[in-house]
Amino acid sequence: MAASKITRDVFGTLPDGSKVERVALRGEGGFEVRIITYGAVLQALIAPDALGGYDDVVLGHDTFAAYLAERKFFGATVGRYANRIAKGQFSLDGETVQLPVNNGPNALHGGLEGFDRKLWEIVDIDEGAEPAVTLTYVSPHGEENYPGQLDVRLTYRMTGPTELSLVMEARTDRPTIVNLTNHSFFNLEGATSGRSILDHKLTVAADHFLAIDATAIPLPEPPRAVAGTPFDFREWRPVGERIRESDQQLRNGRGYDHTYCLGRDGKLALAAHLEAPRSGRIMELFTDQPGLQVYSGNYLDGTVSGKGGKLIRQSDAMCLEPHIWPDAPNRPDFPSPRLDPGGVYRHHTVYRFSVRSP
Repeated sequence: MAASKITRDVFGTLPDGSKVERVALRGEGGFEVRIITYGAVLQALIAPDALGGYDDVVLGHDTFAAYLAERKFFGATVGRYANRIAKGQFSLDGETVQLPVNNGPNALHGGLEGFDRKLWEIVDIDEGAEPAVTLTYVSPHGEENYPGQLDVRLTYRMTGPTELSLVMEARTDRPTIVNLTNHSFFNLEGATSGRSILDHKLTVAADHFLAIDATAIPLPEPPRAVAGTPFDFREWRPVGERIRESDQQLRNGRGYDHTYCLGRDGKLALAAHLEAPRSGRIMELFTDQPGLQVYSGNYLDGTVSGKGGKLIRQSDAMCLEPHIWPDAPNRPDFPSPRLDPGGVYRHHTVYRFSVRSP
């Protein structure tokens, strides 16, 4: 009898007694992903290396209590608006909306209690050829001061032997804004390897990026060309090759923490390629989103311990977050995050894993 491609168990309990479930999806060999219902978090992603071994390549925690204790976005589904909105304020149909600010003067990742801090509901499990789990969350009108009820549906699906697809959809009952992403922290040497990601080789399929001010809000200017700057990853090079150059944008982000302009036009296409030199693991990221936030783990400071009890330090992980551009509600020249009744917000991202040929 073939082993089940899906297992489901209880990962922890919220203070109110609600159960936090975990679902494991299995692909080829030892390829496996584990999702928990708290924050719709990608809790583990076990991928092959060039020598035939398998290891977890996303940072996070071994226990639910650790996710509850510290809000660090490890593997989380982020919303209602991923990234930052300047001063937590925007105008919609002539009315000013004031969000809570939780990142200096700005609103970040949905506010004080974003989607990453909510208990999602499992509504479907597909045990077919492409095993999948679908989760939903209903964000009520006024939650974190966002207008409109937002009904969100998210599906993690194995779409290949070592490929994970993430599809997110949202609908609203009145005009609102929405911008969702997955906030996984990747280290392709292994989550507990203790290796920096600065020697990971990265390519990003973008000619332009958004320059930011000291609070990480895009400057009032068009996207900047990457050519001739430390932000040029159009050809493979190590993440850390130019990260210590005396560049004002690197100062503002304390490294890389910038949105790359993909110009996807709603079509799924390759956005980034990340490769680890020792394990030989390769991750290709495909998305239909117009932006990709490239974050080199600059604010990981060793105050939190992760899997295996290891302290998580600066440059221990790389985030590649596809989404609409930051502060877009205040920038009519940016891709629009507006969603109206009758419309559907859609986000499709694919993570494809392979290994370097000997």
